[in-house]
Amino acid sequence: MINSKLPDVGTTIFTSMSKLASETNAINLSQGFPDFQCHPYLKERVDHYVRNDLNQYAPMSGLPALCDQIARKTAQHYQRAIDSMSEVTVTSGATEALFAAINAVVNVGDEAIVFDPAYDSYDPAIRLAGGRAVHIPLNNKFEIDFQRLDESINSRTKLIIINSPHNPTGSVLTQEQMELLQQRVLKHNLILISDEVYEHIIFDGLQHQSVNLYPDLAERSFIISSFGKTLHTTGWKVGYCIAPQNLTVEFRKIHQYLTFCTSTPLQAAIADMLEVHPEAWQQLPEFYQQKRDHLRKALEPSRLELLDCSGTYFQLVNYSAVSKLSELEFAQWLTQHHGVAVIPISVFYSEEKQQSLARLCFAKNEETLTKSAERLCQL
Repeated sequence: MINSKLPDVGTTIFTSMSKLASETNAINLSQGFPDFQCHPYLKERVDHYVRNDLNQYAPMSGLPALCDQIARKTAQHYQRAIDSMSEVTVTSGATEALFAAINAVVNVGDEAIVFDPAYDSYDPAIRLAGGRAVHIPLNNKFEIDFQRLDESINSRTKLIIINSPHNPTGSVLTQEQMELLQQRVLKHNLILISDEVYEHIIFDGLQHQSVNLYPDLAERSFIISSFGKTLHTTGWKVGYCIAPQNLTVEFRKIHQYLTFCTSTPLQAAIADMLEVHPEAWQQLPEFYQQKRDHLRKALEPSRLELLDCSGTYFQLVNYSAVSKLSELEFAQWLTQHHGVAVIPISVFYSEEKQQSLARLCFAKNEETLTKSAERLCQL
């Protein structure tokens, strides 16, 4: 018999809700993936490199061409110069990067702080490293409670994980909040992991407060992002981590035994895409804000309360005027009886918390969003 290291972990809610959506032929607004195509140039470049036999291992840290483009993009967007060879690592998705970063830092007995509702991979990775995840709920506005944070930091605290723009709530960290966070990290000699996979999906003229903008904080941070989110290619599982050289050395020790390297032709194609079509990421705020606004307008006649959404491609709704079911029960009922699959927010908390909230993904064609809204307006 196997003594499970994660006895309380089952199939992720994303897998189960997508499966239920498929079984019931429901519109899938649960799992965060687009139902539209990526850029034709990107597909052409993958085909080009496959046909020209760029099909063997890439360097463990990433193709130099792609690492160079990541460094160039970082300099252009955040005015931060990084070394592409010693501070950039291409990974097989952001989740792999998160796992590698956590396991590079956390030792047995260490504590790592996460803010609930939190992406579901953080806690298992911390536990597998022998650490303990300390969960601090965000406040009612989905902002960091800095008093709770101060009360939670102790001699065992090694790591803080943040995520902005925030999945699942769509909130974003402000400059003031980042400065308060930086004070704590520096004061207590902590390491930070900044999950920035939605870095370019931010709305209403707001600026993403990347750790790249805070030099002192960046020197103690792993900054993780995702080309799956940026280039509409979630199935390619290509992400990356930016970290100072001393942290990158430890990160790569883990990374090399997780996946060793990431798909070579995909890396080459993304490098070309970043060079030739930078508008692909530069125009993302406008692109997704149009989708957000389309869905919100279409849902105005509904009985659902729309919460603020400043970033990501997720819209939270409060369904308390529609149903008294628990969040999981509501998500299942909505999928089975009304043909729209959503994600319950309660699953992102370490302790049971029912707020009558559901997450809708609007990374969809307008036709999909309109059809979904028509069904939701009938509730």
